[in-house]
Amino acid sequence: MRLIRLARLCGMLAAMAALAGCAPLSPSPPLPAMPAMPLLRLAPSSLGREWAVVQQLDVQAGGQKRSFEVALEVDARSVRVACMQWGHTVARLDWDGRQLDQSLAPGWPDAVSAERVLSDLQLVWWPAAAVRAALAPGWLLTESAQTRELSYGGRTVASVRMLAPGHIELRQHAQGYTVQVHTRGDAAPVFSTP
Repeated sequence: MRLIRLARLCGMLAAMAALAGCAPLSPSPPLPAMPAMPLLRLAPSSLGREWAVVQQLDVQAGGQKRSFEVALEVDARSVRVACMQWGHTVARLDWDGRQLDQSLAPGWPDAVSAERVLSDLQLVWWPAAAVRAALAPGWLLTESAQTRELSYGGRTVASVRMLAPGHIELRQHAQGYTVQVHTRGDAAPVFSTP
């Protein structure tokens, strides 16, 4: 008799478990909306040194590829960038820590803003501590010997990888473009060592 009752009880528990499995689950909370990608506006002096370098940038976005030569100069007072294509200066920007001035040649793509160029430069080259200090709550910058990642809510938004000495790749996952940076001459230290 006990065996029959036990079998019935087990049968009822199994039926209840099966019904519970069919019950609709309460909806899981939606993922937090990702705020706009931060635009870094770090002080020129926060690079920690004076620096002048020429870089070749290969930008790939929307199935198209464009190459630029970029002259970058940084001192304690300003960041100066000149973008050249086919021997002609197509864009200049000057950041003094308060104001960003830009000069763009006709035909410069509207989607490429001086603010984004400055922010990408600082994400790649400025010390991680300076970048972290400028990030809003929820944003995280992680760094290793060969990589740097900017994330929000556990999702990687931008990544920087050192592929070889003088060759760095910046991927803006959220913005949908990749930049290959080839540096000639003196490259600033990029990543910390673990």
